[in-house]
Amino acid sequence: MSELPLVLLHAYPVDARMWDTVRAPLAERTRLITPDLRGMGRSPLPESGGEPSLDDAARDVLALLDRLELDRVVLGGCSMGGYVTLALLRLAPERVGGLVLVDTRSGADTDEARRNRLAVAHRADSEGTAGWLAESMVPALLGETTRERRPEVVDRVRGLIEQQSPAGVAWAQRAMAARADSTQLLRSVSVPSVVVVGEEDAVTPPEAARALADAIPDAKLVVLPEAGHLTPLEEPEGVVEAVSRVLH
Repeated sequence: MSELPLVLLHAYPVDARMWDTVRAPLAERTRLITPDLRGMGRSPLPESGGEPSLDDAARDVLALLDRLELDRVVLGGCSMGGYVTLALLRLAPERVGGLVLVDTRSGADTDEARRNRLAVAHRADSEGTAGWLAESMVPALLGETTRERRPEVVDRVRGLIEQQSPAGVAWAQRAMAARADSTQLLRSVSVPSVVVVGEEDAVTPPEAARALADAIPDAKLVVLPEAGHLTPLEEPEGVVEAVSRVLH
């Protein structure tokens, strides 16, 4: 068993159940913690709060570590979970003893991406998310191979998206739109690190993952074939193997 527990943070717009496919094999290797980020899954949005910020989501995770009396963990995240991981690394680098970045990037949004996020947030607020969010997201989130050959994964992802609250979806989009560039932060990382990406990831493609890995001293890059943006659901065995490289 690894000495350090493993904390994995989920992607948008799903929740911690996205890790179910890797949960058992990783739990054999170390203590595994997979919280729902605020507003997603079973985690409520605070009743009062300022502008949405991934720093607040990172502080939620730090508060969880404090409650569990965990001084240091291997921290990882997929997509938005990766953004929160980098926010936590900025706030409290001493709490991170290993780093796992899955289908994510270190850069801030382009102006166009930011506008698109804010438009989705506004639509979620005004219309809810039923009938359009999953339909628009599934083709982007899952690789072509998964969409063509694995209908059970497509159905699983669609179901997870449809179960998220519109308010949580809107908060997450606004928080991601406001995030800072973390590329310079990566150059200061001195813990074992792995970057994982699906070969068919259209959201954060392999070249983005390569840039991420190049920015982190001694990081390992793992490219998983026949997988898109949600590699833990599409290629769980490869993700388990990659994550296991930084458990110690």
